[in-house]
Amino acid sequence: MSFQAYLDAIEKKTGLTPQELLDEATAKGYGPDAKAAAVVEWLAEDYGLGRGHAMALFHVVKNGATISDKHVGSTGAHRDDSTQLRLDGIAQRHGPA
Repeated sequence: MSFQAYLDAIEKKTGLTPQELLDEATAKGYGPDAKAAAVVEWLAEDYGLGRGHAMALFHVVKNGATISDKHVGSTGAHRDDSTQLRLDGIAQRHGPA
């Protein structure tokens, strides 16, 4: 699963865009210095997210919307189209659901 696919799955499960969750994390005091365990616990309790999906969002909380170019342009299951993650929601890329 690509990094972007993890964020899209989070949006489908929670009904919130990654940016909305990032804004909520910031309001709760979770920023670049946050501990992964605290963010994972919050997302599990409030949204029922598993560890893998929660860690994907934690990466965005900690590092912003830029990811490594390791899988960009590859053909594997973890391929991402860009080093920039889309946080504005699936509808912004695919039109109305």
